[in-house]
Amino acid sequence: MRSGRGRVAARLGAVVLGAVVLAGCGIRTTTVPVDAGAAPSRAACSVEGPVAQARPGIPLRVYLVCGSQLEAVDRTTIVPEQKVSGDRVTTASALLMELQADPSDAERTAGFSTAVKGPLVVTGGREGDPKGALRLSRQPEDLAPTALSQIVCTFAESAAGGAARTVVLGGPGDYPVHRYRCTEQLKDRPDGAAPTVTTSGAPTR
Repeated sequence: MRSGRGRVAARLGAVVLGAVVLAGCGIRTTTVPVDAGAAPSRAACSVEGPVAQARPGIPLRVYLVCGSQLEAVDRTTIVPEQKVSGDRVTTASALLMELQADPSDAERTAGFSTAVKGPLVVTGGREGDPKGALRLSRQPEDLAPTALSQIVCTFAESAAGGAARTVVLGGPGDYPVHRYRCTEQLKDRPDGAAPTVTTSGAPTR
C-alpha cells in the first residue's frame, strides 16, 4: 500500500512541477481548448529583384496569389515598349498573358501561384461601351473570384486601367460592362466579390 501511495504522490508532484515550469515561462494553463488560428505561412511572398528581372523585355507588374492574398510581382514582356505604354488593349493582353503563365521557379519557391486559367483573351470595348472599356473572352462573373480579383487589380494599376484604380470590364455577350475597383480589402480577400462602382464612384456591392 505504501508503494502505491508513493507512486501517486510522485505523479502529483510531477504535475505540480510541470505547472510551476509553465507559469515560470509565462504560459497560463487552461482546460479550455484554445483556437490559435491557422499556422503562420512559410511563404516568403517576395522575389528578389535580380531574379524577377532575369528575362529581357519591358517591365510589367501583375498580381499573383500568395498566402491567400494578392501580392504584386514584377515581370517582363517582349511586346515593344511603345505599344505597351500607348495602347490599352495591347497592355491588357500582355498582362493577361502573364497572369495565365505558370509562375517561375523563383516565384513558386516564394509561394506564388495564379488562379487565372486559359484560354482567355481580352479585346477593346464595343460600340456603346464607356471609353476605355475592355472585354474578356469569358464573362467576368463566370471566372473564379480569385482569378477576377487578380485581373482587376493587375489591370486597374496599369495603363490598361482608368482613374482611381478602376477598370471597365465586360464579356463576349450582350451584357453591359462594369467598372471594377481594386481595393486593399480585395487584395486581402481575393476570394470575395470584386467591388464594382457606379459612374459617381460609389460602390455598388
